[in-house]
Amino acid sequence: MKNTVPKIVNLKNERVISMMTAYDYPSAKAVSEAEIDIILVGDSLAQVVLGHDDTLSVTIDEMLHHVKAVTNAKPTSLVVADMPYMSFHSTPKETLYNASRFIQEGKADAVKLEGGSKRKNMIEALIDAEIQNSINGKKSGIILKLNSLTSNRFIDKLYEASNSGVKIQLIIRGICCLIPNLKNLSENIEVISIVDKYLEHPRVYIFENDGDKKVYISSADLMTRNLDNRVEVACPIYQEDLKKQILDTIQISLMDNVKSRLINLNKQNKFVENKNKKVRSQWDTYDYFYKINR
Repeated sequence: MKNTVPKIVNLKNERVISMMTAYDYPSAKAVSEAEIDIILVGDSLAQVVLGHDDTLSVTIDEMLHHVKAVTNAKPTSLVVADMPYMSFHSTPKETLYNASRFIQEGKADAVKLEGGSKRKNMIEALIDAEIQNSINGKKSGIILKLNSLTSNRFIDKLYEASNSGVKIQLIIRGICCLIPNLKNLSENIEVISIVDKYLEHPRVYIFENDGDKKVYISSADLMTRNLDNRVEVACPIYQEDLKKQILDTIQISLMDNVKSRLINLNKQNKFVENKNKKVRSQWDTYDYFYKINR
């Protein structure tokens, strides 16, 4: 029986709802036969299928082509079409027209619009708490592991935290628009980048919280496109053993002196060099989990 929006809503209180991404007829067939509840035709097809550099480049017509391919498979799953960038950022009338094309032409069951302002407020509140702790003489600190940091709003907020005495350690694999170690601005901020054999994609937020660390995992980089134009998720880690594992692996990354590069004003990207024992974080992280799971 075909899944509908009301049916999916009713399932929320009964069990976990499953969802998978599909971009074409055969993958939609396979997902449907696996009895997955929802198929998302995501804008990630821009990179995965079309070879674009980012998801911002995909057009409505390109998305529609793949939505049609998925719905032609007549899946029992609810088909959700991801509305691409700038298809819902103008007037309500234009947004409604673009959404109707996915329903009428693409035969999608629903559309997905993205935006993350609530996530932004949550992160700001956590940073503000660290600022207040520092001012009050309590333990404070922030560690963030991200793919990219480009949001002016959060860069300014981290500068504010640094000027309030909060020690900040950033592990930024890709783009970093924050400049560390500037007098009267970012003297308490250190930024490293680790690029090694395997692609790292976690986003981790750690807040000292006066010694009772708060640890979050998230889908969101601190980028305007993530925070303003996408639906992103962050969740706290309460289970102590999992929390310890995340803290331990982040510490391994911070100790990397093989593949870690120091980000600074001069854009030198020099490798971190010290006399400490050699730590290649990807290798050492593997060893860490191997030892605790054997």
